[in-house]
Amino acid sequence: MVRNSMAKRFISCYNTIDQALRVQGNMSKSISYTEVIRKAARTNGIVRKYEDVLIDYGRLRNAIVHSADDSQVIAEPNQDVVENYEKIASLICTPPLAVDTICNKNFASLNYDVLIKDVMVYIYQSGFSSIPIYKDGMLIGVANATKITRLLGKKMYQKVDIKEFLETETIESALKDLQEDNYYTITNEKTTLDKILALFSENRKLLLIVITKNGSLLEKPIGIVTAGDIMDINKILDNYSKK
Repeated sequence: MVRNSMAKRFISCYNTIDQALRVQGNMSKSISYTEVIRKAARTNGIVRKYEDVLIDYGRLRNAIVHSADDSQVIAEPNQDVVENYEKIASLICTPPLAVDTICNKNFASLNYDVLIKDVMVYIYQSGFSSIPIYKDGMLIGVANATKITRLLGKKMYQKVDIKEFLETETIESALKDLQEDNYYTITNEKTTLDKILALFSENRKLLLIVITKNGSLLEKPIGIVTAGDIMDINKILDNYSKK
């Protein structure tokens, strides 16, 4: 039995993380802790962020105990290390929700029949670079300042009358030219920060994540997360792990 409190807490973290990641990734008991971390890091943003630390802590666990059942303690971990391991374990097992942390609930959405020129004016006035577009209560796309600018450049190259284009075309028609680019997605209110990081990591073109109650295109948005929020997400995780 492990009598040392620091060692006991450290080993508890090790076992908690090991078991949680094996369940989440449907991994067998035959693979090592290090391999579990490596595999989990491919899809879990939090594990990927602390991958090297978690592997180092796995090696430390092997230095702390000298038996398969964790009963023989031969070293004592530092208190700061134990507390950091506990915070990382908490992040992995009960990660913060995006809606409770990084989700921007002060955002705008526009209707499908707004003219392109008015969308551009609104983007300038509001300061929002990406705006969800809805038609009959359904999300049909995202008006993005950079994407629209590129579209205008394309029209100019094609010798289209830009003044007429801006004053007659709706944002719905513009979105049809942009649909091939997978630069936005939708998710539900239970999405955690590690999942948000994973979504941005999996799709480097992703600019905006729209959050609704159940992740349905037919629901009103609760909030949005942009690619520009990635740095703030990492800060939240850093601060969380130091509490």
